[in-house]
Amino acid sequence: MSYPTPHINASPEDFGKTVLMPGDPLRSKFIAENFLEDPVLVNNVRGIQGYTGTYKGIRVSVMASGMGMPSIGIYSYELFNFFGVENIIRVGSAGALLPSVKLRDLVIGMGACTNSSFPAQYGLSGSFSPIASYALLKKAVSAAEEMGLSYHVGNILSSDTFYNEDGNASLEWAKMGVTAVEMEAAALYCQAARSGKNALAICTISDSLVTGESLDSLARQTTFTDMIKVALEVALAQETRSET
Repeated sequence: MSYPTPHINASPEDFGKTVLMPGDPLRSKFIAENFLEDPVLVNNVRGIQGYTGTYKGIRVSVMASGMGMPSIGIYSYELFNFFGVENIIRVGSAGALLPSVKLRDLVIGMGACTNSSFPAQYGLSGSFSPIASYALLKKAVSAAEEMGLSYHVGNILSSDTFYNEDGNASLEWAKMGVTAVEMEAAALYCQAARSGKNALAICTISDSLVTGESLDSLARQTTFTDMIKVALEVALAQETRSET
């Protein structure tokens, strides 16, 4: 398939090798304007804003994924397979499933469970376990340590349902040690595995299914800066690593 695609009106040279991927297009704009030098809008099809700029001298892109696995599945597939992107780092929000995971903590997704049928497309005879790329995971943990951030590394749940008829469905995953619930990482990890590329989800806790606490949409859009800083340091490390 050639580019531009039905979803990304750009060419491969418009993107850096690493793309930060929030769900919200407005968070994409916020990241570009506040963390990248000389950001340029490279995509705005369906209002899914994508920008490319520089961070500490390296080219980095940021583009929204929209909500849910079908949406991030489209964008990550096209970026990996048509636009030469090597690394996608999801920077999103998540709901805590464990009492030890607090509001604004970072959760770095080592693996992503899911209640979705997304992995069924690969025709495997068993259950595929979507996991992060270790190279990205290792650097994210190091960056969080260096910044003195409160973070957790573990399994997350990528759910197809935000409003579930069974209000306790997500909490059942906590019994297996799953740290938090979100809606995209499992599809991203599957696409990275199938494409031979790298993916990682770094999420900020915006609400707790344990305590009922939550942050508003403006806070989610503009104040989750720690995970962005971590993600950019991962991008910098990957660029340096590829040059050696």
